[in-house]
Amino acid sequence: MARQSISLTEKNDLWLRNHVENVGDYANKSELVNDLIRRARRAEVINSKLVKSEQSGFSTQSADEMLAEFKSSTK
Repeated sequence: MARQSISLTEKNDLWLRNHVENVGDYANKSELVNDLIRRARRAEVINSKLVKSEQSGFSTQSADEMLAEFKSSTK
C-alpha cells in the first residue's frame, strides 16, 4: 500500500480524530480517509452515469442493473 503524507486543516483533523476516537467505526485516520476516497470514487461513477443518461435521453438498463454494474465497477 502506498504511503502518503498530507496536510490537514485543524478542523478536518479534529473531525477525523473525532470519528476515529468517538464514533468508533474506524481503527485509525488512514482507514477513514481511504473509506472517504472510496465513497468519492463511487460518487464520481454515479455522477458520470447520470450525466451520460441525461445526455442520451434514454437508458435500457433497469435500476437494479445499473446498481449491479455500479457495484461491480467500484471494487
